[in-house]
Formats: sequence, C-alpha cells, structure tokens
Amino acid sequence: MNPFVYEDQRVAIFLDTQNIYHSAKNLYGKKVDFKKLVLVLCGPRKLVKVLAYVIKSELTTKETEFFEALISQGIQLRVKELQIYPDGTKKADWDVGLAVDAIRFSNLADVIILVTGDGDFLPLVDYLQNLGKQVEVAGFSQTTSVKLKEQADYYYDLNEFANLVLI
Repeated sequence: MNPFVYEDQRVAIFLDTQNIYHSAKNLYGKKVDFKKLVLVLCGPRKLVKVLAYVIKSELTTKETEFFEALISQGIQLRVKELQIYPDGTKKADWDVGLAVDAIRFSNLADVIILVTGDGDFLPLVDYLQNLGKQVEVAGFSQTTSVKLKEQADYYYDLNEFANLVLI
C-alpha cells in the first residue's frame, strides 16, 4: 500500500503501452486491462490525465479494437507509425514524446505515474522530482530497471496486482 496517497492529490498517468504489454505477454502470457490498471494506480486520488503511447503497425482489426478500447476507457492516445528502415530493422520508440508530455502536463498534477520499466526515464524522474512532483513508477519487477525503482518516490510492482490488471 502506497503511504503517499492523499485524496486531494491530482494524478497524471503516462502509459508506456508497448513496454507493459510485452512484459505482461512474456511473463504471464496475458494482456493488460489498462482501465483496471489506471484505477489501481490512481486509487482515491483525482485523475486529471491519462496518456497511452502506442505504435501503429499495419492497423489490423485487432490493433484498431485495442486503440478503440483504450479510448472508450477515457485514455487519450498518442499514436506513432512503426518505422521500418531499408535494412529491415524496425523502430518503435515513444520515450521522448512521453517525457515531453510528462513535463508539459506536470503543472496539472501533484503526482506523475510512469507505467514503464524503461531505465531511460531516469532523467525524467529526476527532473520532475526537482519540480516538486511526486513521481511513482509501475512495472513488472523482472523487467523494470533497478535504478528506476530506486529513484521513484514509490514503486508499484505489477506482479502484486496481476490478478487485478491482467486478462
């Protein structure tokens, strides 16, 4: 239980969708119920913003349904096209976009929750903390950077909530 939760706190959540989706799939063979995940992380606090960062590949029916499901749950999407280079390598990276949005919307929130395991977000956590924000991180412990867990004001190990947030 997070001891830093107060009902009057305003919360903004930033979902590194690819990171969490692939972690859940690899660790449990399951999908994430992002609506329940947001509810668990926010708790009794005031949710002011939820952004999910997604990659559009071939826009299959399954992918379209996933995007529509997120939107219907009140989650705002940031969509980026999958980049395929001439040598066949693929790149799908939202790190900079997520970081810019977290900074941009930090004035709306007292608490910023990053749902990711990516250690590349350490400078973002430090920056937001220096702005006086409480920064919480949620991820699966096996796929979350140790330094990111240590730097966060609070860390949610999603393994502890697997029965609530996985389908």
